[in-house]
Amino acid sequence: MGQRLVWCMTIAAIAALAACAAPAAGQDAPRSLIERARALLRATPLIDGHNDLGWELRTRVGYDLDRLDISRPQPALQTDLPRLRRGQVGAQFWSVYVPSDLDGRGAVTATLEQIDAIHSLVRRYPDDLELALTAADIERIFHAGRIASLIGMEGGHSIDASLATLRMMYRLGARYMTLTHASNLSWADAGTDAPALRGLSPFGEAVVREMNWLGMLVDLSHVSPDTMRAALRVSEAPVIFSHSSARALCDVPRNVPDDVLELVAHKGGVVMVTFVQGFVSPEVAAWQARFEEARRAWIERAAGDRGAVSSEEARWRAANPAPRATLAQVADHIDHVRRIAGIDHVGIGSDFDGIEAGPIGLEDVSKFPDLIAELLRRGYSDADVRKILGENLLRVMRAAEATAARLQRTRGPSAERLPAAK
Repeated sequence: MGQRLVWCMTIAAIAALAACAAPAAGQDAPRSLIERARALLRATPLIDGHNDLGWELRTRVGYDLDRLDISRPQPALQTDLPRLRRGQVGAQFWSVYVPSDLDGRGAVTATLEQIDAIHSLVRRYPDDLELALTAADIERIFHAGRIASLIGMEGGHSIDASLATLRMMYRLGARYMTLTHASNLSWADAGTDAPALRGLSPFGEAVVREMNWLGMLVDLSHVSPDTMRAALRVSEAPVIFSHSSARALCDVPRNVPDDVLELVAHKGGVVMVTFVQGFVSPEVAAWQARFEEARRAWIERAAGDRGAVSSEEARWRAANPAPRATLAQVADHIDHVRRIAGIDHVGIGSDFDGIEAGPIGLEDVSKFPDLIAELLRRGYSDADVRKILGENLLRVMRAAEATAARLQRTRGPSAERLPAAK
């Protein structure tokens, strides 16, 4: 009996020491894991699905790159070239975002300005950045030691319901379009608006078909679940979610339900797991919901007095400190997408510089190796990690390019137009 007690105590002590020696998820990983992560990042391009630096350039300096030089550290941002290099980013989809309340020609003009800003960025830093238009471009640019720069339109309002405008955006370099942003369009429902169409209208289906014809990736982040399912049904090419996470882990409209994850796998697409705290952590999502409810009440009481609203907000935040998401929770979402959709259908879509702050451990673009080290710590193989880094997205791009080549042999550009309102 005494010997058994001593034996049990010894086992417990060993376990306790092991627990102390092993880093908790999201803390600094052992050097061996970081070195292994960095070796994988040197061999395979990390393709980040979404970064909003372009909008920051607009709002901070009016696209004047002399006033905001990202070749130098920019601590007010989450993105600059030194940190992109430390993070070993191989390819970046730069979002050309314009707000949902910009409509018609205003949205088109703002999108063109955003695209022009990305071209200007690439032209200004030719030793670091190069525009990529194809999967082959990404691999060539990566192996040349530069960061492949791609353009993704964030919201179908950017084309003002014009397939001709969609085609011209593609010619200017746009390689995905998110079908909606925060608000419904006349042809597609958004995830954060009241259902109107229950998915896509016939013109919305025509938009998806024309994107297939062009070889432009159909991005389903921001859309409603019904729109997700409709687009997956219509699209002849694999689709992507450029910056979304798993709804089963964080029940917010911007995340992907399990049944849609299964459909994405069937279609051969990729869900690029995001770092947006309110999409990653249920605690953060709940805090944000409480804040928004309180804010609506402040606005109603203040009757236009912005100062009063700001004072109320400051008091509320002081009494209700915001929780933080963690790197480990992001890895949990990757685990879930892998479990439901499979390892061939997972990617990374940070949304850096489109978020106020990243999760603890993923504060800026330099932190990608820490996430990869966490996946390795959880038992992901090197082959698994290479798929998540970029191989899955490269496969999707090649499939979209092949679909476009096939469709262009059978028809020309669509002449379909949005029916006039009655």
